[in-house]
Amino acid sequence: MRPLDLLLLTKPRLNLLVLLTTLVGMHLATPDGVPIANLLHTLLGTAFVAGGAAALNQVLERDTDGLMHRTRTRPLPDGRLKTPASMGFGLLLSFIGLLELLWAVNVIAATVAGITLVSYLLLYTPLKQRTWLSTMVGAFPGALPPVIGWSAVTGDIALPAIALFGIVFMWQIPHFFAIAWIHREDYARADIPLLPVLEPDGRSTGRQAYIYTALLLPVSLTPVLTGLGSSYYVIVAVALGVALLALSIRFAKRLSIETAHHLFLASIIYLPLLWSALVIDHLWLS
Repeated sequence: MRPLDLLLLTKPRLNLLVLLTTLVGMHLATPDGVPIANLLHTLLGTAFVAGGAAALNQVLERDTDGLMHRTRTRPLPDGRLKTPASMGFGLLLSFIGLLELLWAVNVIAATVAGITLVSYLLLYTPLKQRTWLSTMVGAFPGALPPVIGWSAVTGDIALPAIALFGIVFMWQIPHFFAIAWIHREDYARADIPLLPVLEPDGRSTGRQAYIYTALLLPVSLTPVLTGLGSSYYVIVAVALGVALLALSIRFAKRLSIETAHHLFLASIIYLPLLWSALVIDHLWLS
């Protein structure tokens, strides 16, 4: 058992985004700055819960991972790690993370993290084998990290936190549909009924991508209504939203690996830029 394989089990690149959105929620909750102890305990606890969830997800999906080219070299399907040890590792990380949040942060943050963990493993993961609507279900736990960050600082869940949740929720749909189109043959090989697999012509996939991108544009402006942003943020949010919408429409009109890659890469760039604009506006320009 190599330490690197245990690290890979936690999906570190994906969970870096989780920590980023958690950090954004924390900073937006307190313009005066986050106390260093609260910051460290929240990020550490969230990282452990996210890593544990990723490990347990790979345990549950080890068979389908072995059928897909993009995932068959992961530690479990490749045989570098055993299932019992991986499950124990995932459970231990999850327990430590929840305990850290409960003991060193507050009960609300720990509860939101617990809901994230349970909904990801017990709702999204099994539904992924049954229905393409799992994409929407999976967007729910994926959108909770900024709520963890907000509640870690304030001890409650207020409208600004819900606005942040809405942004991440809407953002995930076109992001994931671009991935699903790129790897549709892999998902078909593993018999995962995502929309590009069920409807190979791609029209429904493209339509869903641009509908949710269009919805993301007004949702991205809701922080202004809750006092988190000003006209400076609005300008950036609209510019980013229009650019992403243009790429999603292009993807819907001309379905290809190229247009899907462009939409995927643009979505990766979009979220950090949007968060940066919101944080800068709220903390220094407003």
